Amino acid sequence: MTLLHASWDRAWANLSLPSAAGQFDRLLKAYDEPHRSYHTRQHLEECIGHFSRVVDLAHHPGEVEIALWFHDAVYDLQGADNERRSAEWALEALSQAGAGDAVKARVHALIMATLHDAVPTEADQQLLVDIDLAILGATPARFKAYDRQVAIEYSWVPRDLYEVKRREVLNGFLARPHIYSTEHFRTELEAQARINLQA
Repeated sequence: MTLLHASWDRAWANLSLPSAAGQFDRLLKAYDEPHRSYHTRQHLEECIGHFSRVVDLAHHPGEVEIALWFHDAVYDLQGADNERRSAEWALEALSQAGAGDAVKARVHALIMATLHDAVPTEADQQLLVDIDLAILGATPARFKAYDRQVAIEYSWVPRDLYEVKRREVLNGFLARPHIYSTEHFRTELEAQARINLQA
Protein backbone atom coordinates (compact mmCIF):
# COMPACT_ATOMS: atom_id res chain seq x y z
CA MET A 1 0.00 0.00 0.00
CA THR A 2 2.93 2.37 0.62
CA LEU A 3 3.83 2.25 -3.08
CA LEU A 4 0.24 2.99 -4.11
CA HIS A 5 -0.29 5.78 -1.58
CA ALA A 6 2.99 7.42 -2.66
CA SER A 7 2.05 7.09 -6.32
CA TRP A 8 -1.43 8.52 -5.82
CA ASP A 9 -0.10 11.53 -3.94
CA ARG A 10 2.71 12.08 -6.46
CA ALA A 11 0.30 11.96 -9.42
CA TRP A 12 -1.97 14.64 -8.04
CA ALA A 13 0.99 16.76 -6.88
CA ASN A 14 2.46 16.61 -10.40
CA LEU A 15 -0.93 17.65 -11.76
CA SER A 16 -0.96 20.55 -9.27
CA LEU A 17 -4.43 19.42 -8.23
CA PRO A 18 -5.99 18.24 -4.98
CA SER A 19 -6.57 14.51 -4.81
CA ALA A 20 -10.08 13.62 -5.97
CA ALA A 21 -11.93 12.68 -2.80
CA GLY A 22 -12.91 9.06 -2.44
CA GLN A 23 -11.40 7.95 -5.74
CA PHE A 24 -8.38 6.11 -4.27
CA ASP A 25 -10.53 3.66 -2.30
CA ARG A 26 -13.03 3.36 -5.15
CA LEU A 27 -10.27 2.41 -7.58
CA LEU A 28 -8.71 -0.17 -5.27
CA LYS A 29 -12.13 -1.73 -4.78
CA ALA A 30 -12.47 -2.00 -8.55
CA TYR A 31 -9.04 -3.61 -8.97
CA ASP A 32 -9.96 -6.09 -6.22
CA GLU A 33 -13.16 -7.26 -7.95
CA PRO A 34 -13.41 -11.06 -7.68
CA HIS A 35 -13.88 -11.67 -11.40
CA ARG A 36 -10.42 -10.27 -12.16
CA SER A 37 -7.38 -12.51 -12.28
CA TYR A 38 -4.75 -10.48 -14.15
CA HIS A 39 -6.22 -6.95 -14.29
CA THR A 40 -5.95 -6.66 -10.53
CA ARG A 41 -4.18 -4.60 -7.90
CA GLN A 42 -1.06 -6.69 -8.69
CA HIS A 43 -1.05 -5.37 -12.27
CA LEU A 44 -1.59 -1.82 -11.01
CA GLU A 45 1.30 -2.17 -8.55
CA GLU A 46 3.57 -3.60 -11.24
CA CYS A 47 2.74 -0.70 -13.55
CA ILE A 48 3.33 1.87 -10.82
CA GLY A 49 6.61 0.16 -9.93
CA HIS A 50 7.82 0.49 -13.53
CA PHE A 51 6.64 4.09 -13.74
CA SER A 52 8.44 5.00 -10.51
CA ARG A 53 11.71 4.07 -12.19
CA VAL A 54 11.05 6.08 -15.38
CA VAL A 55 9.05 9.05 -14.11
CA ASP A 56 11.71 11.43 -15.47
CA LEU A 57 11.00 10.18 -19.00
CA ALA A 58 7.42 11.46 -18.95
CA HIS A 59 6.65 14.87 -20.47
CA HIS A 60 3.54 15.14 -18.27
CA PRO A 61 4.29 12.74 -15.39
CA GLY A 62 1.12 13.46 -13.46
CA GLU A 63 -1.02 12.68 -16.48
CA VAL A 64 0.82 9.43 -17.26
CA GLU A 65 0.62 8.27 -13.66
CA ILE A 66 -3.07 9.07 -13.22
CA ALA A 67 -3.75 7.36 -16.55
CA LEU A 68 -2.01 4.25 -15.21
CA TRP A 69 -4.29 4.34 -12.18
CA PHE A 70 -7.41 4.46 -14.32
CA HIS A 71 -6.42 2.46 -17.42
CA ASP A 72 -8.05 -0.77 -16.15
CA ALA A 73 -10.47 0.83 -13.69
CA VAL A 74 -13.39 -0.74 -15.55
CA TYR A 75 -12.89 -4.38 -16.45
CA ASP A 76 -15.96 -6.22 -17.64
CA LEU A 77 -14.81 -9.68 -18.73
CA GLN A 78 -17.05 -9.59 -21.81
CA GLY A 79 -17.08 -5.84 -22.28
CA ALA A 80 -15.97 -4.22 -25.54
CA ASP A 81 -15.68 -0.70 -24.14
CA ASN A 82 -13.60 -1.09 -20.97
CA GLU A 83 -10.99 1.47 -22.04
CA ARG A 84 -13.63 4.05 -22.94
CA ARG A 85 -15.45 3.59 -19.65
CA SER A 86 -12.17 3.70 -17.73
CA ALA A 87 -11.26 6.94 -19.51
CA GLU A 88 -14.66 8.40 -18.65
CA TRP A 89 -14.13 7.51 -15.00
CA ALA A 90 -10.76 9.29 -15.11
CA LEU A 91 -12.40 12.38 -16.60
CA GLU A 92 -14.97 12.31 -13.80
CA ALA A 93 -12.19 12.26 -11.18
CA LEU A 94 -10.18 14.95 -12.95
CA SER A 95 -13.24 17.18 -13.27
CA GLN A 96 -13.95 16.65 -9.58
CA ALA A 97 -10.41 17.87 -8.84
CA GLY A 98 -10.71 20.88 -11.15
CA ALA A 99 -8.51 19.77 -14.06
CA GLY A 100 -8.52 21.77 -17.26
CA ASP A 101 -9.72 20.53 -20.63
CA ALA A 102 -6.22 19.99 -22.05
CA VAL A 103 -5.21 17.74 -19.16
CA LYS A 104 -8.43 15.75 -19.42
CA ALA A 105 -8.01 15.32 -23.17
CA ARG A 106 -4.45 14.03 -22.81
CA VAL A 107 -5.37 11.60 -20.03
CA HIS A 108 -8.30 10.33 -22.08
CA ALA A 109 -5.97 9.73 -25.05
CA LEU A 110 -3.43 7.98 -22.82
CA ILE A 111 -5.99 5.52 -21.53
CA MET A 112 -7.41 4.88 -24.98
CA ALA A 113 -3.90 4.03 -26.19
CA THR A 114 -4.05 0.91 -24.00
CA LEU A 115 -6.46 -0.60 -26.52
CA HIS A 116 -3.22 -1.72 -28.21
CA ASP A 117 -4.90 -1.49 -31.61
CA ALA A 118 -2.09 0.68 -32.96
CA VAL A 119 1.49 1.51 -32.01
CA PRO A 120 1.39 4.94 -30.34
CA THR A 121 3.39 7.82 -31.81
CA GLU A 122 3.04 10.38 -28.98
CA ALA A 123 5.85 10.15 -26.40
CA ASP A 124 3.80 9.87 -23.20
CA GLN A 125 1.47 7.37 -24.83
CA GLN A 126 4.50 5.30 -25.87
CA LEU A 127 5.77 5.32 -22.30
CA LEU A 128 2.43 4.34 -20.81
CA VAL A 129 1.84 1.55 -23.33
CA ASP A 130 5.36 0.20 -22.75
CA ILE A 131 4.63 0.10 -19.02
CA ASP A 132 1.34 -1.70 -19.64
CA LEU A 133 3.17 -4.24 -21.82
CA ALA A 134 6.14 -4.65 -19.47
CA ILE A 135 4.62 -7.95 -18.29
CA LEU A 136 5.60 -9.45 -21.67
CA GLY A 137 9.24 -9.01 -20.70
CA ALA A 138 8.89 -10.29 -17.15
CA THR A 139 10.82 -13.25 -15.79
CA PRO A 140 9.71 -16.56 -17.33
CA ALA A 141 7.99 -17.54 -14.07
CA ARG A 142 6.03 -14.28 -13.87
CA PHE A 143 5.16 -14.46 -17.56
CA LYS A 144 3.75 -17.99 -17.11
CA ALA A 145 1.70 -16.79 -14.13
CA TYR A 146 0.42 -13.86 -16.22
CA ASP A 147 -0.52 -16.23 -19.03
CA ARG A 148 -2.51 -18.37 -16.57
CA GLN A 149 -4.21 -15.29 -15.13
CA VAL A 150 -5.32 -14.12 -18.57
CA ALA A 151 -6.63 -17.62 -19.36
CA ILE A 152 -8.72 -17.56 -16.19
CA GLU A 153 -10.25 -14.22 -17.18
CA TYR A 154 -11.18 -15.70 -20.56
CA SER A 155 -12.41 -19.01 -19.18
CA TRP A 156 -15.87 -18.16 -20.58
CA VAL A 157 -14.45 -18.54 -24.12
CA PRO A 158 -14.33 -22.10 -25.56
CA ARG A 159 -10.78 -23.36 -24.99
CA ASP A 160 -9.97 -24.10 -28.65
CA LEU A 161 -11.13 -20.65 -29.72
CA TYR A 162 -9.26 -19.00 -26.85
CA GLU A 163 -5.99 -20.69 -27.83
CA VAL A 164 -6.34 -19.58 -31.44
CA LYS A 165 -7.14 -15.97 -30.50
CA ARG A 166 -4.48 -15.82 -27.80
CA ARG A 167 -1.86 -17.06 -30.26
CA GLU A 168 -2.95 -14.36 -32.72
CA VAL A 169 -2.54 -11.65 -30.10
CA LEU A 170 0.89 -12.81 -28.96
CA ASN A 171 2.11 -13.36 -32.52
CA GLY A 172 0.92 -9.85 -33.31
CA PHE A 173 3.37 -8.47 -30.76
CA LEU A 174 6.15 -10.72 -32.08
CA ALA A 175 5.54 -9.52 -35.63
CA ARG A 176 6.24 -5.91 -34.71
CA PRO A 177 9.71 -4.56 -35.52
CA HIS A 178 9.84 -3.56 -31.85
CA ILE A 179 7.48 -4.57 -29.05
CA TYR A 180 8.48 -1.52 -27.03
CA SER A 181 8.49 2.03 -28.35
CA THR A 182 10.82 3.65 -25.82
CA GLU A 183 14.55 3.06 -25.72
CA HIS A 184 14.40 2.35 -21.99
CA PHE A 185 11.96 -0.56 -22.22
CA ARG A 186 13.41 -1.80 -25.50
CA THR A 187 16.83 -2.09 -23.87
CA GLU A 188 15.51 -3.54 -20.63
CA LEU A 189 12.74 -5.93 -21.76
CA GLU A 190 12.62 -6.48 -25.55
CA ALA A 191 14.87 -9.54 -25.66
CA GLN A 192 13.13 -11.31 -22.77
CA ALA A 193 9.70 -10.42 -24.14
CA ARG A 194 10.53 -12.14 -27.43
CA ILE A 195 11.79 -15.23 -25.59
CA ASN A 196 8.60 -15.35 -23.51
CA LEU A 197 6.30 -14.87 -26.50
CA GLN A 198 8.09 -17.43 -28.63
CA ALA A 199 7.85 -19.96 -25.79
